[in-house]
Amino acid sequence: MAERPEQRTRTYLVSCVGKKASAPTRAAALYTSAWFQKARHHVEADGAPWFILSAEYGLVQPDAVIAPYEKTLNRMGIDARRAWASRVIAQMETEMPQCEEIVVFAGARYREFLIDYLLRHARRVDVPLEGLRIGEQLAWFSTHRP
Repeated sequence: MAERPEQRTRTYLVSCVGKKASAPTRAAALYTSAWFQKARHHVEADGAPWFILSAEYGLVQPDAVIAPYEKTLNRMGIDARRAWASRVIAQMETEMPQCEEIVVFAGARYREFLIDYLLRHARRVDVPLEGLRIGEQLAWFSTHRP
């Protein structure tokens, strides 16, 4: 097994969104919704490592070049979501730095089979947008700074 990157204080996980560019590009620029742009700005302002939870590609580095796709966990059955989470956990084992805190900006379907793993690998797992409607989430990004 590959050795993980060095220990960090915080790492962010940001879910993919439906609105995407039409051609392959860096993952950080592929997702074009206002929500994703605000999430990206927030995590990049912190300077901490961050990853995208992609329904198609699993755990994605922001600089990875990927093609647009239509897949979403919101339309997948439970077995497919479990398989996706197993794939993401395997990717986290080698790609995600060990950290004190993991901040998750992702809906319930993207978190459901990852949370137990995350809780075992960080002292704190924060889901600051949990329970907020989309407008409230957008407002949260406008009023909270890393």
